Amino acid sequence: MRLSHSPVLTRASFDDPNLVSRAGLVPVMALAERAGLPGLIEEHVRPGGECGVNADLKVGCLVAGMAAGADSIDDMGLLRHGAMDVLFGGVRAPSTLGSHLRCYAWGNVLQLEKAGRELVGRLSRQAPLLPGADVLAFVDIDSTQKRVYGHRKEGARFGHTKIQGKSVLVRGLNALIGTVSTPLAAPVAAATRLRGGNAPSARGAASLAAQAIGTARDCGATGTIVVRMDSAYYAAAVIAAVRRSGARFSVTAPVSAAIRTAITAIPEDAWTAIKYPEAIWDDQLDCWVSDAEVAQASYAAFTSKKDKDLHVTARLIVRRVRDKNKNAAPGQGELFPAWRYHAVFTDSPFELVQAEEQHRGHAVIEQFLADLNDGPLAHLPSGKFTANAAWLAIAAIAHNLVRAAGTLAGRSHARARAATIRRDLVAVAGRTARHGRGRLTLHLPEGWHREHAWLNLWEAACGPPAAAA
Repeated sequence: MRLSHSPVLTRASFDDPNLVSRAGLVPVMALAERAGLPGLIEEHVRPGGECGVNADLKVGCLVAGMAAGADSIDDMGLLRHGAMDVLFGGVRAPSTLGSHLRCYAWGNVLQLEKAGRELVGRLSRQAPLLPGADVLAFVDIDSTQKRVYGHRKEGARFGHTKIQGKSVLVRGLNALIGTVSTPLAAPVAAATRLRGGNAPSARGAASLAAQAIGTARDCGATGTIVVRMDSAYYAAAVIAAVRRSGARFSVTAPVSAAIRTAITAIPEDAWTAIKYPEAIWDDQLDCWVSDAEVAQASYAAFTSKKDKDLHVTARLIVRRVRDKNKNAAPGQGELFPAWRYHAVFTDSPFELVQAEEQHRGHAVIEQFLADLNDGPLAHLPSGKFTANAAWLAIAAIAHNLVRAAGTLAGRSHARARAATIRRDLVAVAGRTARHGRGRLTLHLPEGWHREHAWLNLWEAACGPPAAAA
Protein backbone atom coordinates (compact mmCIF):
# COMPACT_ATOMS: atom_id res chain seq x y z
CA MET A 1 0.00 0.00 0.00
CA ARG A 2 1.23 3.49 -0.77
CA LEU A 3 0.07 7.08 -0.48
CA SER A 4 -1.95 8.36 -3.41
CA HIS A 5 -1.31 12.00 -2.46
CA SER A 6 1.16 13.90 -0.34
CA PRO A 7 -0.79 15.02 2.76
CA VAL A 8 -0.43 18.53 4.08
CA LEU A 9 -1.05 19.03 7.80
CA THR A 10 -2.37 22.28 9.17
CA ARG A 11 -3.00 23.38 12.72
CA ALA A 12 -6.72 23.64 12.05
CA SER A 13 -6.80 19.87 11.50
CA PHE A 14 -6.11 19.38 15.20
CA ASP A 15 -7.64 22.48 16.77
CA ASP A 16 -11.00 22.49 15.00
CA PRO A 17 -13.49 23.32 17.79
CA ASN A 18 -16.25 21.38 16.02
CA LEU A 19 -14.31 18.13 15.81
CA VAL A 20 -15.28 15.18 18.06
CA SER A 21 -12.73 12.40 18.28
CA ARG A 22 -14.95 9.95 20.20
CA ALA A 23 -18.45 10.41 18.92
CA GLY A 24 -19.29 6.87 20.00
CA LEU A 25 -19.45 8.07 23.60
CA VAL A 26 -22.82 9.68 22.85
CA PRO A 27 -24.84 6.42 22.58
CA VAL A 28 -22.74 4.76 25.28
CA MET A 29 -23.47 7.47 27.86
CA ALA A 30 -27.07 7.70 26.65
CA LEU A 31 -27.34 4.01 27.50
CA ALA A 32 -25.89 4.74 30.95
CA GLU A 33 -28.48 7.45 31.55
CA ARG A 34 -31.29 5.23 30.31
CA ALA A 35 -30.16 2.51 32.74
CA GLY A 36 -30.20 5.07 35.55
CA LEU A 37 -26.51 5.42 36.40
CA PRO A 38 -26.73 9.08 37.55
CA GLY A 39 -29.68 8.30 39.79
CA LEU A 40 -27.94 5.29 41.32
CA ILE A 41 -24.83 7.33 42.12
CA GLU A 42 -26.91 10.15 43.56
CA GLU A 43 -28.91 7.69 45.67
CA HIS A 44 -26.11 5.56 47.06
CA VAL A 45 -22.78 7.42 46.87
CA ARG A 46 -22.26 10.29 49.32
CA PRO A 47 -18.56 11.07 49.79
CA GLY A 48 -17.72 13.81 52.26
CA GLY A 49 -15.64 16.95 51.92
CA GLU A 50 -15.71 19.80 49.46
CA CYS A 51 -14.51 17.55 46.61
CA GLY A 52 -17.25 14.99 47.23
CA VAL A 53 -20.09 17.12 45.85
CA ASN A 54 -21.78 16.30 42.52
CA ALA A 55 -20.72 12.67 42.71
CA ASP A 56 -23.12 11.72 39.91
CA LEU A 57 -21.45 14.12 37.48
CA LYS A 58 -17.88 13.25 38.47
CA VAL A 59 -18.38 9.49 38.48
CA GLY A 60 -20.13 9.87 35.13
CA CYS A 61 -17.05 11.65 33.77
CA LEU A 62 -14.78 8.87 35.06
CA VAL A 63 -17.00 6.21 33.50
CA ALA A 64 -17.07 8.06 30.17
CA GLY A 65 -13.30 8.50 30.17
CA MET A 66 -12.71 4.81 30.89
CA ALA A 67 -15.23 3.79 28.23
CA ALA A 68 -13.24 5.91 25.77
CA GLY A 69 -9.95 4.27 26.72
CA ALA A 70 -8.57 6.37 29.59
CA ASP A 71 -6.37 4.42 31.99
CA SER A 72 -5.11 7.23 34.24
CA ILE A 73 -6.27 10.49 35.77
CA ASP A 74 -4.44 12.58 33.15
CA ASP A 75 -6.17 10.65 30.35
CA MET A 76 -9.50 12.04 31.54
CA GLY A 77 -8.49 15.19 29.65
CA LEU A 78 -9.77 13.51 26.48
CA LEU A 79 -13.27 14.49 27.62
CA ARG A 80 -12.38 18.13 26.89
CA HIS A 81 -10.97 17.63 23.38
CA GLY A 82 -12.60 19.55 20.55
CA ALA A 83 -16.39 19.76 20.81
CA MET A 84 -16.77 17.14 23.56
CA ASP A 85 -18.06 19.81 25.95
CA VAL A 86 -20.75 20.64 23.37
CA LEU A 87 -22.04 17.07 23.36
CA PHE A 88 -21.71 16.51 27.11
CA GLY A 89 -22.55 18.78 30.00
CA GLY A 90 -20.80 18.83 33.35
CA VAL A 91 -17.36 17.77 32.09
CA ARG A 92 -14.80 18.14 34.87
CA ALA A 93 -11.04 18.64 34.70
CA PRO A 94 -8.76 15.65 35.44
CA SER A 95 -7.46 17.32 38.59
CA THR A 96 -11.04 17.71 39.88
CA LEU A 97 -11.76 14.04 39.21
CA GLY A 98 -8.59 12.98 41.00
CA SER A 99 -9.49 15.09 44.04
CA HIS A 100 -12.96 13.53 44.03
CA LEU A 101 -11.52 10.01 44.16
CA ARG A 102 -9.20 10.90 47.02
CA CYS A 103 -12.08 12.02 49.19
CA TYR A 104 -13.62 8.53 49.24
CA ALA A 105 -13.67 6.60 52.49
CA TRP A 106 -14.05 2.82 52.56
CA GLY A 107 -17.78 3.13 53.18
CA ASN A 108 -18.12 5.29 50.06
CA VAL A 109 -16.31 2.61 48.04
CA LEU A 110 -18.86 0.05 49.24
CA GLN A 111 -21.65 2.42 48.20
CA LEU A 112 -20.08 2.75 44.75
CA GLU A 113 -19.76 -1.02 44.42
CA LYS A 114 -23.44 -1.42 45.34
CA ALA A 115 -24.45 1.10 42.67
CA GLY A 116 -22.35 -0.81 40.13
CA ARG A 117 -24.03 -4.11 40.99
CA GLU A 118 -27.50 -2.60 40.64
CA LEU A 119 -26.51 -1.06 37.31
CA VAL A 120 -25.65 -4.48 35.84
CA GLY A 121 -29.18 -5.68 36.55
CA ARG A 122 -30.63 -2.62 34.84
CA LEU A 123 -28.29 -2.96 31.85
CA SER A 124 -29.38 -6.57 31.42
CA ARG A 125 -32.91 -5.28 30.89
CA GLN A 126 -31.73 -2.70 28.35
CA ALA A 127 -29.43 -5.00 26.38
CA PRO A 128 -29.10 -8.79 25.85
CA LEU A 129 -26.11 -9.02 28.17
CA LEU A 130 -26.66 -12.59 29.36
CA PRO A 131 -28.74 -14.63 26.90
CA GLY A 132 -29.65 -18.02 28.30
CA ALA A 133 -29.21 -16.94 31.93
CA ASP A 134 -32.67 -18.25 32.75
CA VAL A 135 -31.32 -21.76 32.07
CA LEU A 136 -27.63 -21.75 33.08
CA ALA A 137 -25.22 -19.09 34.31
CA PHE A 138 -21.65 -19.23 35.56
CA VAL A 139 -20.18 -17.08 38.30
CA ASP A 140 -16.38 -17.05 38.17
CA ILE A 141 -14.25 -15.77 41.04
CA ASP A 142 -10.55 -14.98 40.79
CA SER A 143 -8.02 -12.38 41.87
CA THR A 144 -5.24 -10.52 40.13
CA GLN A 145 -2.09 -9.00 41.58
CA LYS A 146 -1.75 -5.54 40.06
CA ARG A 147 1.82 -4.28 40.09
CA VAL A 148 2.26 -0.72 41.38
CA TYR A 149 5.25 1.54 41.79
CA GLY A 150 6.25 4.21 44.26
CA HIS A 151 6.91 4.08 47.99
CA ARG A 152 3.72 5.89 49.00
CA LYS A 153 1.14 3.51 47.54
CA GLU A 154 -1.11 2.58 50.44
CA GLY A 155 -1.64 -1.16 50.77
CA ALA A 156 1.12 -2.10 48.32
CA ARG A 157 2.69 -5.38 49.45
CA PHE A 158 4.43 -8.36 47.91
CA GLY A 159 2.04 -11.09 46.78
CA HIS A 160 2.17 -14.15 44.56
CA THR A 161 1.13 -14.05 40.93
CA LYS A 162 1.77 -16.18 37.86
CA ILE A 163 3.85 -14.85 34.98
CA GLN A 164 4.31 -17.26 32.06
CA GLY A 165 3.19 -20.14 34.25
CA LYS A 166 5.63 -19.43 37.08
CA SER A 167 4.67 -18.13 40.52
CA VAL A 168 6.60 -14.97 41.39
CA LEU A 169 6.38 -12.28 44.04
CA VAL A 170 5.09 -8.93 42.76
CA ARG A 171 4.70 -5.75 44.77
CA GLY A 172 1.24 -4.37 44.21
CA LEU A 173 -2.43 -4.38 45.16
CA ASN A 174 -4.74 -7.37 44.89
CA ALA A 175 -8.13 -7.14 43.16
CA LEU A 176 -10.75 -9.79 43.91
CA ILE A 177 -13.29 -9.99 41.09
CA GLY A 178 -16.45 -11.98 40.42
CA THR A 179 -17.98 -12.23 36.95
CA VAL A 180 -21.20 -13.68 35.57
CA SER A 181 -21.50 -15.25 32.11
CA THR A 182 -23.46 -17.84 30.17
CA PRO A 183 -22.45 -20.34 27.48
CA LEU A 184 -23.68 -17.77 24.93
CA ALA A 185 -22.34 -14.55 26.48
CA ALA A 186 -19.04 -12.97 27.47
CA PRO A 187 -18.51 -12.29 31.19
CA VAL A 188 -19.53 -9.04 32.87
CA ALA A 189 -18.39 -7.78 36.26
CA ALA A 190 -20.70 -8.84 39.09
CA ALA A 191 -18.65 -7.83 42.16
CA THR A 192 -15.25 -6.26 42.85
CA ARG A 193 -13.08 -5.65 45.88
CA LEU A 194 -9.59 -4.20 46.23
CA ARG A 195 -7.31 -5.71 48.88
CA GLY A 196 -3.77 -5.27 50.11
CA GLY A 197 -1.07 -6.87 48.01
CA ASN A 198 -0.30 -9.61 50.56
CA ALA A 199 -3.95 -10.64 51.09
CA PRO A 200 -4.63 -14.40 50.85
CA SER A 201 -6.74 -15.29 47.84
CA ALA A 202 -9.68 -16.52 49.92
CA ARG A 203 -9.90 -13.39 52.10
CA GLY A 204 -13.35 -11.87 51.60
CA ALA A 205 -14.20 -14.43 48.89
CA ALA A 206 -17.24 -15.76 50.78
CA SER A 207 -19.03 -12.42 50.95
CA LEU A 208 -17.99 -11.49 47.41
CA ALA A 209 -19.36 -14.80 46.10
CA ALA A 210 -22.71 -14.06 47.76
CA GLN A 211 -22.75 -10.58 46.18
CA ALA A 212 -21.89 -11.97 42.74
CA ILE A 213 -24.65 -14.59 42.96
CA GLY A 214 -27.13 -11.88 43.98
CA THR A 215 -26.06 -9.79 40.98
CA ALA A 216 -26.53 -12.79 38.71
CA ARG A 217 -30.08 -13.21 40.05
CA ASP A 218 -30.79 -9.53 39.35
CA CYS A 219 -29.56 -10.06 35.78
CA GLY A 220 -32.18 -12.73 35.18
CA ALA A 221 -30.23 -15.85 36.14
CA THR A 222 -33.26 -17.71 37.40
CA GLY A 223 -31.96 -21.14 36.41
CA THR A 224 -28.92 -23.07 37.59
CA ILE A 225 -25.94 -21.00 38.76
CA VAL A 226 -22.55 -22.70 38.99
CA VAL A 227 -19.80 -20.85 40.85
CA ARG A 228 -16.39 -21.78 39.42
CA MET A 229 -13.17 -21.19 41.38
CA ASP A 230 -9.59 -22.41 41.41
CA SER A 231 -7.83 -24.17 44.29
CA ALA A 232 -7.09 -20.91 46.14
CA TYR A 233 -10.79 -20.77 47.08
CA TYR A 234 -11.08 -24.37 48.25
CA ALA A 235 -12.30 -23.29 51.69
CA ALA A 236 -15.25 -24.35 53.81
CA ALA A 237 -16.48 -20.77 54.35
CA VAL A 238 -16.51 -19.99 50.62
CA ILE A 239 -18.40 -23.15 49.65
CA ALA A 240 -20.85 -22.66 52.52
CA ALA A 241 -21.59 -19.12 51.29
CA VAL A 242 -22.23 -20.42 47.77
CA ARG A 243 -24.65 -23.07 49.01
CA ARG A 244 -26.50 -20.63 51.26
CA SER A 245 -27.08 -18.44 48.22
CA GLY A 246 -28.77 -21.30 46.38
CA ALA A 247 -26.01 -21.87 43.81
CA ARG A 248 -23.84 -24.84 42.89
CA PHE A 249 -20.05 -24.87 43.30
CA SER A 250 -17.22 -26.20 41.15
CA VAL A 251 -13.80 -25.65 42.72
CA THR A 252 -10.39 -27.04 41.89
CA ALA A 253 -9.26 -29.23 44.77
CA PRO A 254 -5.61 -29.35 45.84
CA VAL A 255 -4.26 -32.89 45.49
CA SER A 256 -3.73 -33.60 49.18
CA ALA A 257 -3.12 -36.97 50.81
CA ALA A 258 -6.86 -37.53 51.39
CA ILE A 259 -7.69 -36.71 47.78
CA ARG A 260 -4.90 -38.96 46.52
CA THR A 261 -6.41 -41.78 48.53
CA ALA A 262 -9.79 -41.13 46.90
CA ILE A 263 -8.17 -41.09 43.45
CA THR A 264 -6.35 -44.39 43.93
CA ALA A 265 -9.66 -46.02 44.92
CA ILE A 266 -11.16 -45.28 41.49
CA PRO A 267 -11.26 -48.54 39.46
CA GLU A 268 -9.35 -48.59 36.19
CA ASP A 269 -12.45 -49.31 34.10
CA ALA A 270 -14.17 -46.15 35.41
CA TRP A 271 -11.99 -43.78 33.35
CA THR A 272 -13.50 -42.19 30.22
CA ALA A 273 -11.50 -40.55 27.43
CA ILE A 274 -12.52 -36.95 26.72
CA LYS A 275 -12.11 -34.36 24.00
CA TYR A 276 -8.88 -32.63 24.93
CA PRO A 277 -6.15 -30.86 22.94
CA GLU A 278 -4.85 -33.26 20.24
CA ALA A 279 -7.71 -35.73 20.85
CA ILE A 280 -8.97 -37.73 17.83
CA TRP A 281 -12.48 -39.13 17.32
CA ASP A 282 -12.43 -42.81 16.34
CA ASP A 283 -15.48 -43.70 14.22
CA GLN A 284 -14.99 -47.44 14.64
CA LEU A 285 -14.66 -47.38 18.42
CA ASP A 286 -17.16 -44.52 18.68
CA CYS A 287 -15.07 -42.70 21.29
CA TRP A 288 -12.28 -40.16 21.69
CA VAL A 289 -8.68 -41.35 21.41
CA SER A 290 -7.10 -38.99 23.91
CA ASP A 291 -4.30 -38.79 26.44
CA ALA A 292 -6.79 -37.33 28.95
CA GLU A 293 -9.41 -39.28 30.86
CA VAL A 294 -11.95 -38.44 33.55
CA ALA A 295 -13.62 -40.33 36.36
CA GLN A 296 -15.54 -39.45 39.49
CA ALA A 297 -15.98 -40.58 43.08
CA SER A 298 -17.89 -39.45 46.14
CA TYR A 299 -15.83 -37.37 48.56
CA ALA A 300 -16.46 -35.80 51.99
CA ALA A 301 -14.59 -32.51 52.43
CA PHE A 302 -13.79 -30.37 55.48
CA THR A 303 -14.60 -33.20 57.90
CA SER A 304 -11.97 -31.88 60.33
CA LYS A 305 -14.15 -28.81 61.01
CA LYS A 306 -15.94 -28.86 64.36
CA ASP A 307 -18.99 -27.23 62.81
CA LYS A 308 -20.75 -30.09 61.06
CA ASP A 309 -22.68 -27.63 58.90
CA LEU A 310 -19.40 -27.00 57.05
CA HIS A 311 -18.97 -30.67 56.14
CA VAL A 312 -19.70 -31.18 52.45
CA THR A 313 -20.16 -34.45 50.60
CA ALA A 314 -20.17 -34.10 46.83
CA ARG A 315 -18.55 -35.42 43.66
CA LEU A 316 -14.81 -35.49 43.14
CA ILE A 317 -14.22 -35.27 39.39
CA VAL A 318 -10.68 -36.27 38.45
CA ARG A 319 -8.94 -35.62 35.15
CA ARG A 320 -5.74 -37.46 34.45
CA VAL A 321 -3.29 -36.65 31.65
CA ARG A 322 -0.37 -38.80 30.54
CA ASP A 323 2.91 -37.48 31.90
CA LYS A 324 5.28 -38.17 29.04
CA ASN A 325 9.05 -38.11 29.37
CA LYS A 326 10.20 -35.54 26.86
CA ASN A 327 13.84 -36.57 27.34
CA ALA A 328 13.22 -40.19 26.35
CA ALA A 329 15.07 -41.53 23.31
CA PRO A 330 13.03 -41.82 20.08
CA GLY A 331 11.15 -45.09 19.86
CA GLN A 332 11.62 -45.95 23.51
CA GLY A 333 8.40 -47.32 25.00
CA GLU A 334 7.13 -46.89 28.53
CA LEU A 335 7.06 -49.67 31.12
CA PHE A 336 3.88 -48.29 32.68
CA PRO A 337 1.85 -45.09 32.14
CA ALA A 338 2.50 -42.13 34.40
CA TRP A 339 -0.35 -39.71 35.04
CA ARG A 340 -0.83 -36.15 36.26
CA TYR A 341 -4.07 -35.72 38.22
CA HIS A 342 -6.35 -32.66 38.41
CA ALA A 343 -9.27 -32.84 40.84
CA VAL A 344 -12.49 -30.81 40.89
CA PHE A 345 -14.83 -30.84 43.89
CA THR A 346 -18.37 -30.04 42.75
CA ASP A 347 -22.06 -30.54 43.36
CA SER A 348 -22.86 -29.69 39.73
CA PRO A 349 -26.05 -31.42 38.50
CA PHE A 350 -24.53 -32.12 35.08
CA GLU A 351 -23.11 -35.46 33.98
CA LEU A 352 -19.41 -36.24 34.34
CA VAL A 353 -17.90 -35.15 31.01
CA GLN A 354 -20.05 -32.02 30.77
CA ALA A 355 -19.33 -30.92 34.34
CA GLU A 356 -15.57 -31.34 33.84
CA GLU A 357 -15.63 -29.39 30.59
CA GLN A 358 -17.67 -26.61 32.17
CA HIS A 359 -15.14 -26.27 34.98
CA ARG A 360 -12.32 -25.82 32.47
CA GLY A 361 -14.39 -22.92 31.11
CA HIS A 362 -13.40 -21.04 34.28
CA ALA A 363 -10.47 -19.77 32.19
CA VAL A 364 -12.87 -17.23 30.63
CA ILE A 365 -12.22 -14.95 33.60
CA GLU A 366 -8.61 -14.60 32.44
CA GLN A 367 -9.92 -12.93 29.28
CA PHE A 368 -12.01 -10.60 31.43
CA LEU A 369 -8.95 -9.65 33.50
CA ALA A 370 -6.98 -9.11 30.29
CA ASP A 371 -9.70 -6.72 29.08
CA LEU A 372 -9.45 -4.72 32.30
CA ASN A 373 -5.64 -4.66 32.20
CA ASP A 374 -5.78 -3.53 28.58
CA GLY A 375 -8.14 -0.73 29.55
CA PRO A 376 -8.96 1.21 32.72
CA LEU A 377 -7.04 -1.14 35.04
CA ALA A 378 -3.75 -0.63 33.22
CA HIS A 379 -2.88 1.55 36.25
CA LEU A 380 -4.06 2.09 39.79
CA PRO A 381 -3.39 5.81 39.59
CA SER A 382 -3.61 7.11 43.14
CA GLY A 383 -1.40 6.80 46.18
CA LYS A 384 -4.48 6.45 48.38
CA PHE A 385 -5.91 2.95 48.81
CA THR A 386 -9.60 3.93 48.85
CA ALA A 387 -9.15 6.05 45.71
CA ASN A 388 -7.75 3.01 43.92
CA ALA A 389 -10.61 0.87 45.27
CA ALA A 390 -13.09 3.39 43.84
CA TRP A 391 -11.16 3.37 40.55
CA LEU A 392 -11.57 -0.42 40.39
CA ALA A 393 -15.33 -0.18 41.02
CA ILE A 394 -15.73 2.48 38.31
CA ALA A 395 -13.61 0.40 35.92
CA ALA A 396 -16.08 -2.47 36.37
CA ILE A 397 -19.00 -0.12 35.63
CA ALA A 398 -17.30 1.16 32.47
CA HIS A 399 -16.52 -2.36 31.29
CA ASN A 400 -20.12 -3.48 31.74
CA LEU A 401 -21.34 -0.41 29.88
CA VAL A 402 -18.97 -1.08 26.96
CA ARG A 403 -20.03 -4.74 26.94
CA ALA A 404 -23.72 -3.72 26.83
CA ALA A 405 -22.98 -1.34 23.94
CA GLY A 406 -21.30 -4.18 22.05
CA THR A 407 -24.31 -6.48 22.43
CA LEU A 408 -26.62 -3.76 21.12
CA ALA A 409 -24.41 -3.10 18.11
CA GLY A 410 -24.70 -6.62 16.74
CA ARG A 411 -23.53 -10.19 16.88
CA SER A 412 -19.95 -9.45 15.78
CA HIS A 413 -19.37 -7.19 18.81
CA ALA A 414 -21.43 -9.12 21.37
CA ARG A 415 -18.43 -11.21 22.47
CA ALA A 416 -15.63 -9.02 21.14
CA ARG A 417 -12.86 -7.76 23.36
CA ALA A 418 -13.49 -4.46 25.10
CA ALA A 419 -10.60 -2.87 23.22
CA THR A 420 -12.22 -3.89 19.93
CA ILE A 421 -15.53 -2.32 20.92
CA ARG A 422 -13.79 0.92 21.93
CA ARG A 423 -11.89 1.00 18.64
CA ASP A 424 -14.86 0.18 16.39
CA LEU A 425 -17.77 1.92 18.12
CA VAL A 426 -16.41 4.57 20.50
CA ALA A 427 -13.32 6.05 18.84
CA VAL A 428 -15.33 7.48 15.95
CA ALA A 429 -14.47 10.87 14.45
CA GLY A 430 -17.35 13.27 13.96
CA ARG A 431 -18.12 16.95 13.51
CA THR A 432 -20.80 19.00 15.21
CA ALA A 433 -22.99 21.56 13.45
CA ARG A 434 -25.71 23.77 14.91
CA HIS A 435 -29.03 24.44 13.22
CA GLY A 436 -30.95 27.10 15.07
CA ARG A 437 -30.66 27.50 18.82
CA GLY A 438 -31.29 24.02 20.17
CA ARG A 439 -30.68 21.62 17.30
CA LEU A 440 -27.30 19.93 17.12
CA THR A 441 -26.27 17.67 14.23
CA LEU A 442 -23.44 15.17 14.47
CA HIS A 443 -21.78 14.41 11.12
CA LEU A 444 -20.08 11.00 10.94
CA PRO A 445 -17.74 9.53 8.29
CA GLU A 446 -19.27 8.65 4.94
CA GLY A 447 -18.81 5.14 3.57
CA TRP A 448 -17.76 3.85 6.98
CA HIS A 449 -17.64 0.03 7.25
CA ARG A 450 -18.97 0.05 10.85
CA GLU A 451 -21.97 2.20 9.99
CA HIS A 452 -24.67 -0.43 10.52
CA ALA A 453 -23.30 -1.63 13.85
CA TRP A 454 -23.00 1.95 15.13
CA LEU A 455 -26.52 2.84 13.99
CA ASN A 456 -27.86 -0.26 15.77
CA LEU A 457 -26.27 1.02 18.97
CA TRP A 458 -27.56 4.54 18.33
CA GLU A 459 -31.14 3.42 17.79
CA ALA A 460 -31.12 1.20 20.89
CA ALA A 461 -29.53 3.80 23.19
CA CYS A 462 -30.90 7.09 21.84
CA GLY A 463 -34.09 6.03 20.09
CA PRO A 464 -37.52 5.60 21.67
CA PRO A 465 -37.52 3.14 24.59
CA ALA A 466 -38.84 -0.33 23.89
CA ALA A 467 -42.51 -0.85 24.63
CA ALA A 468 -43.26 -2.66 27.85
CA ALA A 469 -44.27 -6.30 27.45
